[in-house]
Amino acid sequence: MKYKRTYLESIAYHLPSTVMTTEALEDRLAPLYQALRLQRGQLEALTGIRERRWWNIGHRPSHGALEAAKKALKSSSVPPGDIGALIYGGVCRDNFEPATACAVASGLGLSEAVEVCDISNACLGVLNGIISIANRIELGQIRAGMIVSCESSREIIDIMIDEMLEAKSMEMFKLSLATLTGGSGAVALILSDGSYSKARPRLLGGVLHSAPEHHAICRWGDDLRPQPRATQFTETDSAAVLKHGVALGVRTWEAFRRELNWTSDDIHRVICHQVGGSHRDSILKALSIDSEKDFSTFEFLGNMGTVSLPITAAIAAEREFIERGDRVAFLGIGSGLNCMMLGWEW
Repeated sequence: MKYKRTYLESIAYHLPSTVMTTEALEDRLAPLYQALRLQRGQLEALTGIRERRWWNIGHRPSHGALEAAKKALKSSSVPPGDIGALIYGGVCRDNFEPATACAVASGLGLSEAVEVCDISNACLGVLNGIISIANRIELGQIRAGMIVSCESSREIIDIMIDEMLEAKSMEMFKLSLATLTGGSGAVALILSDGSYSKARPRLLGGVLHSAPEHHAICRWGDDLRPQPRATQFTETDSAAVLKHGVALGVRTWEAFRRELNWTSDDIHRVICHQVGGSHRDSILKALSIDSEKDFSTFEFLGNMGTVSLPITAAIAAEREFIERGDRVAFLGIGSGLNCMMLGWEW
């Protein structure tokens, strides 16, 4: 995939005010730690995450996405009436139907001619949304479009902690570890054909690869076991996700560099999906990327799913880690397994 006239007009994020530390989660897990004779500090040692954010109870994903969208519009030169498509890319949604994007579009007062839909693809939803909007721009169907998302980890972490305390088994601890990395946040990006402003990051192209034979190693959904009330479950084979995810990442990376005719030295900065310390280190080592080129937020925001990578990019730009003229690679991976890499000229 290559693009000639797709630009990033703005990227904005909205974070919850409640900070949940890893120490606080371990306080709740004390009976499990005692039963398994685990030392405190295991969560941070295994993940590198010291804290994450949580929305208030009852917070709806569309509310966070709408706040991020308002910020993105305010910081761009694109009038709301020129938004030709709005895509919501989150795993967390207001309802099964209608599309959560509808609530965001309503809150923004967009034109009735705008295309409104949700895209669901685990942690790659926002990147899939970027490609979907970019394709419309390149075809001349729209001048500008918006991708929004909001993720919440509070509810599923509460559920899994209850499950862990009931089971008190090492197997449940291992299957739930990835869930406990979860954080919350919202993001919005506006892409355009470049006719609104100058000196904006330009999307150069990208590559996507998949390994769907591994779709069962990381799951989050409705719990179908007989029980008095409906609930959710998550289970992740972290070792398998790391092994097969890194292998898929290596294949995608080679195809990505060929597609853009980039060497590793041509890439100034990389922004990875934020999972945790061991995952980041394994990916960078496998791709032979200097760690000084990478910017991370998982230490204080956790794994926020679809919004992790774009929020990390926004913070990296705010802190001038990414500068004008840099060639930047977005390295996204999600359960499925699916991998997408996008190249930008900032």
